[in-house]
Amino acid sequence: MKTITSVLRGGLLLLAMTCQNTAMAQDYNLPPMDSVEISLLTCQPHDEVYSLYGHTAIRYHELIKGGIDAAFNYGVFNYNAPFFAIRFVFGLTDYELGAYPTQLFEREYRHFGSMVTEQVLNLTNEEKYNLRMALVENLKPANCVYRYNYFYNNCTTKARDIIERHVNGKLEYTGREAYTPTYREMVHHMTRNNPWSRFGNDLLLGIQADSKTTMRQQEFLPDNLLYDFDHAQIYTNGQYRPLVKERRIMVPAGVQMVHNGFPLTPSQCGIILLVVGLVLFVIQWRMHRAFILWEGLLLLTSGIIGFMLFLMLFSQHPTVQLNLQILLFNPLHLVYLWPVIKGRQTRYWMICAVMVALFLIGSLFQSYAEGLYTLALCLLLQSILHLFTRKTNE
Repeated sequence: MKTITSVLRGGLLLLAMTCQNTAMAQDYNLPPMDSVEISLLTCQPHDEVYSLYGHTAIRYHELIKGGIDAAFNYGVFNYNAPFFAIRFVFGLTDYELGAYPTQLFEREYRHFGSMVTEQVLNLTNEEKYNLRMALVENLKPANCVYRYNYFYNNCTTKARDIIERHVNGKLEYTGREAYTPTYREMVHHMTRNNPWSRFGNDLLLGIQADSKTTMRQQEFLPDNLLYDFDHAQIYTNGQYRPLVKERRIMVPAGVQMVHNGFPLTPSQCGIILLVVGLVLFVIQWRMHRAFILWEGLLLLTSGIIGFMLFLMLFSQHPTVQLNLQILLFNPLHLVYLWPVIKGRQTRYWMICAVMVALFLIGSLFQSYAEGLYTLALCLLLQSILHLFTRKTNE
């Protein structure tokens, strides 16, 4: 969703709700909140990359004629902002809270064919009033921007947090028994139909993404928060009440348009690369010479991947800094690229063999991106070729 449009619409809603809040504040009159519903909206994914994990928003709905019906969305961003992709990778992306008529929110997800589930919260009049005031305060230009983090501070966790803060009592969740997936496993599930998105995530995610998660950590995904809200209760003054009063379908699932991407998966590309590497290895072995063009391609590809992983050391995302894939894929390949393509004798191939061995050992502790193993094996074959040839010449 685009920032400018959402901010303009949010500005109009902010003006209207602020005027109402001022009037209500003069006479702390709670009964009008009887006609208000506040809900958690959970949106299923669609084919756009930014939506692969679903989405969460908060609905504020006055059930009176002419009343405000607004969706508060913490996922507003401007994809066309300068260096958006680079800032996102380094964890420097700022998202913001936007608000606009729920009708427009519904229309967007109907267009994409994504189901939207509405959980009407079982809040008291005081809780609804306080939550309304907090949303309006968050919507102000001075407060609406926040530093986005996919796992720890995203549109879903922001919605959860503001609801939790304005519940009078203790909010108790019922966790799922024996459900302790890793961040990587949850990401794999959401990208099961998008192998190249899964590849990109696995390339950047480090060893911390392979740790088991708690219920709290799992709530970065909208579907997990939906489940937890369904099974949550509010404990106040010795009594329990369910957090969710009613669950309904706001937008039914429709037909989704699927855009065909690259026809081959990373695994298929890896198999092709390995077959080519084995064939070329046999030919080079018999000819007792190395193919410079092939080696240059391997080093350049490995070096580019390595340079990306090296940059992740400086990212603000806590799950990407310690990435064992850097044991093999690092800028060292680029350092030796020129000597190798010039055919000079270097220690590179011995170093490369050691890096491959460390890389394979590291796979015992971290899941790697599919297809990288074949690239590692191609480098190992070239290392064996050079080390054996050098030994024979000596």
